[in-house]
Amino acid sequence: MIESFGQTDVGRRRKLNEDNFLVDPQTSLFAVCDGMGGHNAGEVASKLAIETLAAFIRKSAGEEKDITWPYGLEKELSFEANRLKTAIKLANKKVFKAADNREEYTGMGTTVVAALVAGSVLTVGSAGDSRCYLLSRGQLRQLTRDDSWVSAAWAEGILSSEEIERHPLRNVITKAVGAKDSLEVDVVEHTLSPGDVALLCSDGLHAMISDEEILRALTPNPDSLPEAAGRLIAAANGAGGKDNVSVVLVRYTV
Repeated sequence: MIESFGQTDVGRRRKLNEDNFLVDPQTSLFAVCDGMGGHNAGEVASKLAIETLAAFIRKSAGEEKDITWPYGLEKELSFEANRLKTAIKLANKKVFKAADNREEYTGMGTTVVAALVAGSVLTVGSAGDSRCYLLSRGQLRQLTRDDSWVSAAWAEGILSSEEIERHPLRNVITKAVGAKDSLEVDVVEHTLSPGDVALLCSDGLHAMISDEEILRALTPNPDSLPEAAGRLIAAANGAGGKDNVSVVLVRYTV
């Protein structure tokens, strides 16, 4: 059994919310997309990505026998990981084509973090700097890796953790859905324990408050996911609310 809840907020500085999220208990698919691009194109990109993800996950749930796998199946990955990876690649194709076909959408794209829950296994795919965290036994850890310039520089030892926080290129991402005609997708899997909570969020949350503050908002393990989501969004807005902020919380109960 899983409990889930999602919420998005425009923040304190933006007029338009370019984030979109998905909470679909029927297919156990959860996602957050943070769009980018002028003339409202970011909102278009994130919405297209969410719709494409949902459509393929529904189609590949086993009800349709004639499903095609346009990118093939990777034998080293689980079935759920293949489903999620394919869904994100299809979303990339959809957004890229839409951007290529209409001048006002040129250059649009979106980050994505998406999760599937099958039994006790959490499968997470991502591109960009939207994140998935896991709260387990009072400890919070980031499951995804940011596709950003500063993250790559930190991994290579060019920047320290402290330098990342104030670096002028900290918002530059190196991978996004729709930016190119093909996309490499990172997928990770984790076995859940009862009570574990997964948090999917846009950078409007983690760029405004620290991981320690996120943990405090989720500790003790929240009785109410809507209340916990509200605390997270309020904390981000209280810290300045410089961007749209979206959170999706998923709790594994059995």
